Amino acid sequence: MPRTLITGGAGFLGSHLCDRLLAEGHEVLCMDNLITGDLANIEHLFGHPGFKFVKYDVTEFVHVEGGLDYILHFASPASPIDYLKLPIQTLKVGSLGTHKALGLAKAKNARFLIASTSEVYGDPEIHPQVEAYWGNVNPVGPRGVYDEAKRFAEAMTMAYHRYHGVETRIVRIFNTYGERMRVNDGRAIPAFMSQGIRGEDVTVFGSGLQTRSVCYVSDLVDGIYRLLLSDYSDPVNIGNPDEITMLDLAKEVIEVLGSSSRIVHRELPEDDPKVRQPDITLAQRILGWQPQVDRREGLTRTAAYFRHKLS
Repeated sequence: MPRTLITGGAGFLGSHLCDRLLAEGHEVLCMDNLITGDLANIEHLFGHPGFKFVKYDVTEFVHVEGGLDYILHFASPASPIDYLKLPIQTLKVGSLGTHKALGLAKAKNARFLIASTSEVYGDPEIHPQVEAYWGNVNPVGPRGVYDEAKRFAEAMTMAYHRYHGVETRIVRIFNTYGERMRVNDGRAIPAFMSQGIRGEDVTVFGSGLQTRSVCYVSDLVDGIYRLLLSDYSDPVNIGNPDEITMLDLAKEVIEVLGSSSRIVHRELPEDDPKVRQPDITLAQRILGWQPQVDRREGLTRTAAYFRHKLS
């Protein structure tokens, strides 16, 4: 039975990874300091013989008794509302936390996978974004605390791979949605969902013509799992290339909900990317992966979850 540590395991993505790896026969150690994670995301796993939760801050020295086969480092605030409120913690978990987790991987001879992000591309000048693109990031802007933390985490991961020979994997995660996102997450789909269910105005920033490409969580987790088991150490984009404007996404969410909410526009946040679309050619070629859940189906499943949370 493989033994796997997931940092940030009580978060949105981390909790779904706990589910997947347990289903694949792993023993899972979930570590989270619960700054943005939620025990409700993993409470269904308490009592599972292969699951253990430890409340801990991975920016401190990490000790795990016994062997480890895999480490998935997903600890980090990921929503703008979180990393703008927690800028120092975001930088620390991307730097110190990544260093501690990599040190543990080296000591345990474990394979290490880092959750990076499409935000390393910044406000891109190449569209769609390919892994070879170095990005267009403002390091001193408000979003820089997240973007640069992830860019540093990638560099640290590759340094451990090249210098110490640690087996490493880097996934660049594009916009993902689904069950277990927080109602007050601040990202587009949770905001649209919660506003639409409550019958409030649905807020779109700027003209709404900026684009995103949203991936349903089960598809993303499948891509991550395939990457974990692959022998590829350079970054890989995982996301759904079906691009949509934020205005059209808001309209689609309202339609799925059957809501009477109207759309209102607010000022665009600083350094908000104008476009975002993954080139997934590499993932298709080396992982045999591509998304399976279309957006309407994914939004319908997500809407059911948000209705339950807001009931």
